[in-house]
Amino acid sequence: MPLFSKKKKNQESASCTCKSNCSTEWNHTEPKDEGIKILGSGCTKCRQLEAATKTALQQLGIDRAVGHVTDFSEIAAYGVMATPALVVDGKVVSCGRVLKAGEIVPILQKFMKK
Repeated sequence: MPLFSKKKKNQESASCTCKSNCSTEWNHTEPKDEGIKILGSGCTKCRQLEAATKTALQQLGIDRAVGHVTDFSEIAAYGVMATPALVVDGKVVSCGRVLKAGEIVPILQKFMKK
């Protein structure tokens, strides 16, 4: 048994659709396409962004739930490196800062599917 033998490359995961030769050591999932989500650890800034998003939804008269994603592998699947982040219908529309409700309203109007 050689000490410095090359490891065999892991085959692409059957459940992954990213087309980037994922290893079985790190099976990420594709982000969901629908809904409004806050990405972050659940810190104060994440909760502030969530509250502002709910306020913006109320101002627009839209009744949609706001999810909170705290799993770092799922956050990484969105390509987010700075939290909190706001995701609308699968698109990251803001990351790394806490938006106010007045800033979120035009974003929701632009990115939400009717």
